[in-house]
Amino acid sequence: MSLIEKINELRAYNEEQEWFEFKENWFEPDTLGEYVSALSNAAAFHHKEKGYFIWGVNDVTHEIVGTTFNQYRDCNKEPYQNYLARNLSPSVNFEFEEIEIDNNRVVVLVIPAAEEIPTAYKEKRYIRIGSSKANLKDYPKREIQLFKILDGRVETIESLPAKYQELTFQKLFGYYGSKGIVLKNETFEKNLGLRNKNGDYNLLAQLLSDDSHIPIRVSIFEGESKATQLLSVREFGNNCLLYSLDNILQYGDVINIIQADEEGRVVERKDVPLFNNDAFREAIINAILHNYWVSCNEPMISVFSDRIEILSRGTLAPAQTEEGFFAGESVPVNDKLSEIFLQLHISEKSGRGVPKIVEIYGKEAITFRENSIVVSIPFNRIHKIGRKSEVIVIDRQPLNARRQAILTEIGQNPYITIEDLASKLGVSDTTIDNNISFLKKKGYIRRKGKKGGYWEIIE
Repeated sequence: MSLIEKINELRAYNEEQEWFEFKENWFEPDTLGEYVSALSNAAAFHHKEKGYFIWGVNDVTHEIVGTTFNQYRDCNKEPYQNYLARNLSPSVNFEFEEIEIDNNRVVVLVIPAAEEIPTAYKEKRYIRIGSSKANLKDYPKREIQLFKILDGRVETIESLPAKYQELTFQKLFGYYGSKGIVLKNETFEKNLGLRNKNGDYNLLAQLLSDDSHIPIRVSIFEGESKATQLLSVREFGNNCLLYSLDNILQYGDVINIIQADEEGRVVERKDVPLFNNDAFREAIINAILHNYWVSCNEPMISVFSDRIEILSRGTLAPAQTEEGFFAGESVPVNDKLSEIFLQLHISEKSGRGVPKIVEIYGKEAITFRENSIVVSIPFNRIHKIGRKSEVIVIDRQPLNARRQAILTEIGQNPYITIEDLASKLGVSDTTIDNNISFLKKKGYIRRKGKKGGYWEIIE
């Protein structure tokens, strides 16, 4: 990736991240040295190879505005670059680079990430907290975590070798192509960070490969807990993670039955979805993006009669607080995966996901457990239901759980056979036949064609 491409990548963030800083013409010799320490340590903390201090970019709008900053000036009667290098410890092989973008001069200070021990300036170690520079000793949790990272005691999806090394990426190329982005065979592994320092494919590569060997399941239960009958299990894993995510979001559209509200009707009826699709989408994306994949456990999605539970493995990121979490302060658990989601416009760096869920369902929708975070999305029913087995109401009459499960399977695969339905739901062919007859008679589905035909759900 060229320096111009890197700058444009950083400008695409909604706000500055802890490992890069934008300025126009600012310069204070010792404060800049403290920034170098902070950015070097922050880059290591976030598993980046380098940090960046960039002159010529507005730090609010991220527009290229140009700069008059002079990287060759003197400080205390010696070249500033010598002054800076002399006061950094251990030695940091930083570089000033000057380029032109749209006829505007831009200067970039490229700062290698700390190695082995944190980088200090005049014997003090600094770190970035959000967009602010701070003394590392004032944040002991971050200091401990940083030393663990530098000691190699923290595994990430970028450092952990993939369990399978014979990986292919045709689907990844296809997904990027569908977004108008061309991957190059010669550079995509490096640009996407698919190999660790030893040259092995890492866990990130496995997740993005044609077969991740990691299942992601959606389980549907009859009642309000897992103690009730398991009606259906749909598997979306063992695929490129990007396609798995798309498939789960599409499956959410199948589950999200539109109910007809006839109350107070004058001309047009009001269609009411079972749950808010925006909140569901944000919860699913966050669960996959921030899942602690190095535990070799995938997110878990469970559909009950009254809610959907979306469980993500792991807890808050070490640099995150519960207050910051609810405020929407974005602290990625999987940095490189977060960059990929941003590049593909799957997610944003605005941190709007959690606030969106809280706005709709309140903080009580999110539960922190010892080793997981659970988002619970309640169903908005417009009719009361007497029996627990009746799990969905739409514009006809109550459907029991089994019939709803059949509708769900048909919505996912209109070509599904009676035998396949019986196998998936664990019942006899006769039971499926009887329920199919009911659904046809009551106007929920119709058959299109005979042999080789398919089912059509009637809205």
